[in-house]
Amino acid sequence: MPAESLIEQSYVLFQRYYAESVYQDSTLYPGVHETLQTLKSSGLALACVTNKPSRFTKLLLEKSGLTGFFGAVVSGDDLSLKKPDPAPLEFAAEQLGVPLTACVLVGDSINDIRAAGAAGIPVLWATYGYAGQDDIEQDATHGAIDTIFQLCECLQVAG
Repeated sequence: MPAESLIEQSYVLFQRYYAESVYQDSTLYPGVHETLQTLKSSGLALACVTNKPSRFTKLLLEKSGLTGFFGAVVSGDDLSLKKPDPAPLEFAAEQLGVPLTACVLVGDSINDIRAAGAAGIPVLWATYGYAGQDDIEQDATHGAIDTIFQLCECLQVAG
C-alpha cells in the first residue's frame, strides 16, 4: 500500500492537471443552451447539483457557458454530505426558495436517482448520460429522456 504522503502528492498533481484540462475535448450535448434558455425564460428556477468539487464545477460551468442559467449551484464540497444523500437537493431547493415538493431532478447516475428518491422528488433519467443502463434503477425513475430536447415536453414548458 502506498505511503499516505505519496497518495496526497498524487492527489495534488491530479487536481492541478484536472483544473488545467477540465473542459479539454469536452462538448455539450446538442440543445443544452437552447433548452436551458427556454426553461429559464419560462420562469423555472434551475439548479446544478453535483458531487464534483466546487472549483471544478465553477470551471466547467464557465468554460461551457452555462453559469448564467443556474440560480443555485451545489457542489460536492459545499456540504458535509453528497448525493445519494438528499441534503444537496434540499439545500439547492432552499437556495432557490422553491419547496422541495415543486422540484424535479434530471439526472444521469444512480446517485442522482437515489438522492431524488431519498428527497421524495420525481426524477427524469437522462439516458444519454454517462451511466450505463445496468446501473440505473429504472423503477425508481418517473420517466426518461433520450435527449435534452425532450425535457421541455416532459415539464410541459413551451419551447
